[in-house]
Amino acid sequence: MKDIIVYSESFNAWQPHVAYAAHLAAALDASLTGACICLSPMMSAPIYEAPNLATQFIDEACELLEAAQAAESSFLAFACAHDVRDAAWQVADGYIPDSLALIANWHDLLVLGRNDSSPWGSASSIGEIMLSCGLPAVIVPETWDRPFSLDRIAIAWNGSAEAIRAIHAALPLLARASHVIVLGHAEDRTPQMNRWIPGFDLQGYLHRHGIQARSVPLPMPEDQDIGAALLQVAMQEQADLLVMGGYGHTRLREWVLGGATREVLQRGMMPVWMRH
Repeated sequence: MKDIIVYSESFNAWQPHVAYAAHLAAALDASLTGACICLSPMMSAPIYEAPNLATQFIDEACELLEAAQAAESSFLAFACAHDVRDAAWQVADGYIPDSLALIANWHDLLVLGRNDSSPWGSASSIGEIMLSCGLPAVIVPETWDRPFSLDRIAIAWNGSAEAIRAIHAALPLLARASHVIVLGHAEDRTPQMNRWIPGFDLQGYLHRHGIQARSVPLPMPEDQDIGAALLQVAMQEQADLLVMGGYGHTRLREWVLGGATREVLQRGMMPVWMRH
């Protein structure tokens, strides 16, 4: 895992998820690309408005694009201050999921900030970006203010293909952790997994990669869903990161999240590693 990309909607002040991405890049000795994507000046102009109003929109969009480009030195200095060995600043214009999907082609991991007051920080928007990019993603809540650490990592485990892919992608981080906690049962198989489907020995797989993990069963009160139970136990275990599969499906450009995925994205107070 040598190339990390972080999407920033702001280039005036660096948000907590940008700092998290810098710490992560430094810890993994990886490069870090900051991506700022502005709406194209031509796309932002009202089509059927007065010519002077359209000109105003174009001028404002051009100014925003120029300000984003001028933020390169600030980002590079920020990355250097966090001991990132190699950093770059990428400015693009267009539709954000499509632009990030193109940049993702030469990266291994995407870092996003979760902030419901931000246009692209909601759970549904994050889901669309993840689906478009096809990369594992770390989603960091904007309220996260704990010191960066990968010492305690929790895994949400239900035996599904999505969970296996998320764990496989997170191996470089899991190998660094002093404590790996499996939330669920290592032998779990989802109801949809027929008996003839090959089983997956999670504990054996982790052991082969030099990772020792302990299992913590999830309590499932009748009035609590799986997402809430995951968050509750992960917080009790003082996890620095929660690794889980991202569940959902797409209908054209509409991203429909599964219940547990949506609950964790909306309510989670810790960074979450997801892969669809």
